[in-house]
Amino acid sequence: MKVALIISTYKSSVALSIIFDAISRQVQLPNEIIIAEDGNDKKTLEVINSWKNKISSKLIHVYQEDIGFRKALILNKAFQLSRSDYIIQIDGDCIPNEYFIYDHIANSKKGFYLYGTRVHILKKYVPKLLEYYQNKNERVFFSFFSPKIKKRFRKIRIPFLKYLYMSKNEISHKFRGCNTSFWRKDFISVNGYNNEFKGWGREDSDLMIRLHNLGVKGKRIKFSAIVYHLDHDQKDESGILNNDLIQKKSILNKKIEADNGLFQLIQKN
Repeated sequence: MKVALIISTYKSSVALSIIFDAISRQVQLPNEIIIAEDGNDKKTLEVINSWKNKISSKLIHVYQEDIGFRKALILNKAFQLSRSDYIIQIDGDCIPNEYFIYDHIANSKKGFYLYGTRVHILKKYVPKLLEYYQNKNERVFFSFFSPKIKKRFRKIRIPFLKYLYMSKNEISHKFRGCNTSFWRKDFISVNGYNNEFKGWGREDSDLMIRLHNLGVKGKRIKFSAIVYHLDHDQKDESGILNNDLIQKKSILNKKIEADNGLFQLIQKN
C-alpha cells in the first residue's frame, strides 16, 4: 500500500520546516509528501528545497495564486498529483509525533476514514517557539508537564486503548481535518473536496458528511496519531455563512458527490 502525506500551508515557512523535521524522525515514512500551498510564497519554496535531499519520500509541491482562502481547491490539486492508495492529511500548523504516520497506517481499514486529536501549544508561546527553531535549528519537544501545552493527556500514546473508541455512523464534533486519513478510492467516489468553499471553515466536515452518505464510517484514533497544534488567532470567518449553506445542502440532500470538485478540476485542466 502506497501512502501520501498532504500538508496544507499558507505563509508559514518556519512552521513547515519544523514539520519537515518531525517527518524526518518518523518511524515510518510515507511514499509521498505533498505540500499544498494556498498561495505562492518564496520562503515556502526555500524550505521545501532545503529538505529535498534529507527525506527519502518523494516530495511534491503544488501552489496556486494567492487570492484568498481556497484550501479545498489546493487540496484537490494536491490529490491529483498523488499516486498513493491511502491519504494522510495535516495542516501546516500541526507538528506530528514520531509515530504519526505509523499509527494512521496501522489503523487504516477499508470502509473507514480516521481522525486523530491535537495537543495544543499555547498561542502566547508560539512566536518564541518559532524563533527558537529558526535560530537553533533544534528539535521541538514538549514534556507531559510542560506549561506551554494544554490538552496534555492527548500527548499520551497508548495504542491498545484504540479499542475503546468505536466507529461512528454520523459525523463527530471531535473531527478535525488537520489530522485525518482516508482511502483514495473513497475520496474519488465523493468527488473530493467541494471547490465552492471560500474562506475558513466547513470544507473538511463537508467531505466527511459526504463520505458518511457514501457509507464510509469514521473512526477516532485517540492515544495514537498525535499532533501538536500551533495555536493562533481565529482565521477570517467572513465566508462562513456561505460555507454553512453548502454543508447544509450536503446534509439535507444526502449528497455524495461534490457539485464542483475533483472531476470538474480535471476537466478544466
